[in-house]
Amino acid sequence: MGLRSEVTYGWRMPMWDPGGAKLPTWLPGIHENLKALPAETFQTVWLSDHLVPGANWAPAEWDTLECMTATIHFASLYPRFRYGQIVLGNSYRPPALLGKMFSTLQALTGARCILGIGAGWMESEYRQYGYEYPIPKVRIGQLADAVQLIRKLWTESPASFEGQHYRLDACYAEPRPSEPPIVMLGGSGEQLTLRVVALHADWWNASGGTPEQVAQKRAVLAEHCDKVGRNVDDILVNWQCQCLAIGDTEADALRVAAAAPLFPRERSAIVGTPEQVAERLQGFIDVGVRDFILRFADFPGLETARRFAAEVAPRIRG
Repeated sequence: MGLRSEVTYGWRMPMWDPGGAKLPTWLPGIHENLKALPAETFQTVWLSDHLVPGANWAPAEWDTLECMTATIHFASLYPRFRYGQIVLGNSYRPPALLGKMFSTLQALTGARCILGIGAGWMESEYRQYGYEYPIPKVRIGQLADAVQLIRKLWTESPASFEGQHYRLDACYAEPRPSEPPIVMLGGSGEQLTLRVVALHADWWNASGGTPEQVAQKRAVLAEHCDKVGRNVDDILVNWQCQCLAIGDTEADALRVAAAAPLFPRERSAIVGTPEQVAERLQGFIDVGVRDFILRFADFPGLETARRFAAEVAPRIRG
């Protein structure tokens, strides 16, 4: 297949208010964004999978949307977008049920979906909700089993699978998706996680870091791909910008970013004029990134999304 030339963009939807406001005060802004988001630039909408806010600075009692319920809701109302998760915690839902949920989601909404999934990492969330928190090697092994099991459900009827952690016994997940969702795996652990990516992923989420760090991780992924007989260019690289701010001057952009609660703690922020933002993103494209998830500094982000579509995206070379 080879590395694709075009570059695509997605909007990361807020799942809680950065100031801790109650849901009725900020949910209308989400709907406004989905109605007005420039669809010629933004193809995907991304939702994070946290049962409480996924940051140490955010109190657990803040109103937080559950990822799969929200995905089904918004995909039903706004099916022109593709919906993905950044990323589902594999431990939170039995994989056989998750595969069935995605089959139903596509059948009911017609929206093409991306199954973004990872091994899970937020131990405090696991403990609050009563989930076991195995060591990384076990969680990554569970992830590898889960992806294989879910693909079986989408492509075989009945489906059977016998893994180290999960199994299916002549199981049906009808109606199966006519076009199976893309599987995007998140994580950058070089010994275990990137090997699972090489074996099972359509897309790889290389969230955070610099272009040099992404390039180094992708080189490791290429080594794993060589060992399992895959071309690394067949795995699309996706990168998430946790905080993006645009201003007429760099100082203006910094003022916008500084007002965002994530900015002082976030290393993968991109802040500057349209020319500077395009140049920063170009650095990631040059090392193989072909899809971006953008979280905007202004909440919920429509003003910056419009400016990005008009002034940044046209400057970027695919």
